Amino acid sequence: MRQWCSMTRPQPPLIRPAVPQDAPALAALHVAVWRDTYGALAPAVALEKLDLAHRLRGWQARLQDPAQTTWIALDDCGAVAGLVSGGAAGDGVSGARPDESVSAEIAHLYVAPDTRKQGLGRALMQAAFDALADQGHRGVGLGVVRQNYEARLFYARLAGRESASYTDPGPLWRSLMMLVTWPLPARLTDR
Repeated sequence: MRQWCSMTRPQPPLIRPAVPQDAPALAALHVAVWRDTYGALAPAVALEKLDLAHRLRGWQARLQDPAQTTWIALDDCGAVAGLVSGGAAGDGVSGARPDESVSAEIAHLYVAPDTRKQGLGRALMQAAFDALADQGHRGVGLGVVRQNYEARLFYARLAGRESASYTDPGPLWRSLMMLVTWPLPARLTDR
């Protein structure tokens, strides 16, 4: 649980590009949200493989990669409450995409459970969509685990279109996925 910081009304989230020094906080959030979201869906062996050290190395590499864009949301205390990361479409999205206009991918969107339903996810997605559109992408997709109904409803409220299904090859487990796509540029509003 996050600490209580202020007696004033909560402020809009601060959304900013991630920097290499954010890697430990991103890795911790990634592991915590993944376990919370997929604990009942993923096989036990996948949960055992999800460790902080491995995720830290992954985030350190991602934050050094100029082809990737990562944004974070900070809560009232200045702690990382959410993240989004994307870039050119990867193998899963590339193989499932219905048309060539989907050239970008959101690889990660994680919002801390106790800060959900406050607009962080939408704000993070908008930051990533704007950055990807500025890079010349005309469409973006993301893969969502088919049984993750809460996330699928969230993307539908943001006008995402489920356009294909595919099997994610891993690395943690071969999950059945839905490809959700948007044209870029996009102005996200809740439906």
